[in-house]
Amino acid sequence: MFSFRARALPVWHPRCVPAPSLRARVRAELVEEIKAAARRRLAIDGPGLTLRAVARDLEMVPSALYRYFDGRDALLTALITEAYDELGAAADAAEAAEDPADLRARWMALCRAVRRWALDHPAEYALLYGTPVPGYTAPSDTVPPASRVVVALVRVAAEADAGGAPVAPALHADLDRIVAQAPGPPPDARPSDPALLAGLAAWSQLFGLVSFEVFGRLAGMFEDPAGHFDHQMQTMADLAGLP
Repeated sequence: MFSFRARALPVWHPRCVPAPSLRARVRAELVEEIKAAARRRLAIDGPGLTLRAVARDLEMVPSALYRYFDGRDALLTALITEAYDELGAAADAAEAAEDPADLRARWMALCRAVRRWALDHPAEYALLYGTPVPGYTAPSDTVPPASRVVVALVRVAAEADAGGAPVAPALHADLDRIVAQAPGPPPDARPSDPALLAGLAAWSQLFGLVSFEVFGRLAGMFEDPAGHFDHQMQTMADLAGLP
């Protein structure tokens, strides 16, 4: 007769990882509910978001929110990080859907994705790129998610490697620092300074144009705002030397 003994699983095996406790699951769900309520409140109050208003919407006492967030600034940081990540993910997904060899199609896809996300989420976009919230300073851990779009633009420009005008010597140290601080693993090869500057120029043009549209500065100027946007982003693709 054969007998089978259960084999001990290594401690790293997924089956050995304990499932979250009921308390942890309930806490995670409440954190998500609080953030969702805060995002809805942003559409009403804008940068004047308060914990009291969020608590009122959730039919909670304000002091209860401090069990989940240290204060208004901690809640704002969570919202900002989440919004930057959503925006970056939308841009990355749009770019990834294009032919990797078609640099201009990738460029246009990620730019259009930024515009579409901003128009679909105006309150969140305003939190990221609108009037600064009085008394709030974003912590350094918001920098990596905030950099996702500019990193994508520089990546495409670097693949074109079209050269460009000579770069002022005083800018080299700044560009080295920007590369060193970029989120994610270091690139296989450092982008050229012209590619970096083209990506940064496109970044400011992209978000400047999107901000003008989201905040109504272009209202009534163009019958086809999407066509105007595409023309401007094609111009920036020309600047970056994309084929």
